[in-house]
Order: sequence, then C-alpha cells, then structure tokens
Amino acid sequence: MLKLDILVLSVHPDDAELGCSGTIAKHIALGYNVGIVDLTRGELGTRGSAEIRKQEAAAAAEILGLAVRENLGLPDAFFENTREHQVKVIEAIRKFRPSIVITNAYHDRHPDHGRANELVETSAFLAGLRKIETFDAEGTPQDAWRPDMVLHFIQDNYITPDILIDVTGYWDKKIESIYAYGSQFHNPSWEGEPQTYISTPDFIEIVTGRAREFGKSIGAKYAEGFTSRKILGVDNLFNLK
Repeated sequence: MLKLDILVLSVHPDDAELGCSGTIAKHIALGYNVGIVDLTRGELGTRGSAEIRKQEAAAAAEILGLAVRENLGLPDAFFENTREHQVKVIEAIRKFRPSIVITNAYHDRHPDHGRANELVETSAFLAGLRKIETFDAEGTPQDAWRPDMVLHFIQDNYITPDILIDVTGYWDKKIESIYAYGSQFHNPSWEGEPQTYISTPDFIEIVTGRAREFGKSIGAKYAEGFTSRKILGVDNLFNLK
C-alpha cells in the first residue's frame, strides 16, 4: 500500500497546480512521495468538460512526477461538509496515510474553495477517530489515521501567509503544469470558447506577481504561501529564513 508524505486534497483539477505545484515539485525532488486527490471533476466549469479536465490532470500529474492522482467525483459546486462527503475524504486520507495534507484557502473568490477547506479540515480530524468505520475498495476495514499537519494554499484572495516556501528552482515546472490545462488557461486554440477570468493572458501574470511578492519577503525570486490553523514551530532559530 502506497503511503504518501504529502497529500493535496483540492476541490477542482488545476487548483493544486495554481496553489502549490512549486512546493509539490520541490518535495518530490527531495525524495518525498506526493499525491493529489481532486474532490470534484470540475464539470461545471465554463470551458472544457469533465473528460477533458481528466486528461489535463493526468498530463499535469506526469509533469510534476506525482506518485498518484485520483478524483473523488464529488458534485462540483454542490458538495457539502456532510457525513456522506466527509466519509469519502476520510477514506482517501486513510488510504494514503499522509503526514501532511494541503488543501484550498480558508475563503476565496470561488465559493467552492472555502467549502472545500472546511470539508477537508473536518475530515482530517475525523479520520483519526477509530470508531468511525470506513472501508477500502476491497471492503477491508481501514485503520484510523490523522495527518500531523493541515496547510492551506493561498488562492485568488490575498491572505497573510503563516509560512512561505521558496519555489524558485521549480517555477518553470509549476507554469508547465498549469498550462497542461489548455481548456482553462490562455490558449489560442480555444479562442472560440467563452473568455473567463482565468483564461485571459493577464491571469498568469497575477499568479506570478503574487509569487514574486511572497518571494521578496524571504529573499527568493518566487515563493508559495500557506496558512495553518495550528501554530507552526521550527527545531531551532537557524532554520528560519
């Protein structure tokens, strides 16, 4: 059974790439097992389709070198922080037993992002309760498992980060993984499709500007920011940057 060091649980295919793919690529290069489980297929998106986004997600996974990528198939826009949907997320956490879970922002322009944050935060805690019974695909009972840490990447809305990660050496890979979603971002071959906020050429400049701003704070060219409801610590002061 594959155990992941980091599991990214984000609501739409492409959220992980936009929010934390530099961090993903960096930790894979450091030898950690990293995977993504998308909560929905993004089927209500203005451009593309669920099947196209599935193919794009697979291409992005290959670019990043993920150990695994799966999709829970929760209903786009209509998932809720309910027992039914919590169980699906709990099953994924118990399946991969990650040390760290990364999920969507506390709140954001897209209402799905904040709701996904609440669903994953709740489920990560509940996954550690042994009296909640879940089963794997073969019907075998799963052991309780609670990740050590849940982090939230920062998306469209500015949120002051609790931690910044230097991703300068992995920025090109991040951009490549984002552009794997040709249906969603600026792509001349999709000019006949409706224009959206994220499909404009300027959108990637916004993503880049945010990363440059975060990077400036730690003396790096590019950085990704994360928040945590748990107070974070370091082993010694010389680990601070």
